[in-house]
Amino acid sequence: MKQLLEELKKKIVKELQLIEVDPGKLADDTLFFEGGLDLDSIDLLALVVLVDRDYGIEIFSRELGEQVFISLSTLAEYILKNRKIG
Repeated sequence: MKQLLEELKKKIVKELQLIEVDPGKLADDTLFFEGGLDLDSIDLLALVVLVDRDYGIEIFSRELGEQVFISLSTLAEYILKNRKIG
């Protein structure tokens, strides 16, 4: 889990071009939206693509996305349970 979280932090910062964010300083429970990284809907779409491309996991509904994309930890847990690649 810890390794996946560190990997996700680096990938998300790079993918979303969060230049001002140091992935090494992100807490595992950092929120994606309000009070956290303050991502927007375009960022969310990029995350959906990243999860599909890098882990073989499709986020196929808004309801599922609302459960998965809460924090780095919730995303990592979902990936661990559903990963198909690597």
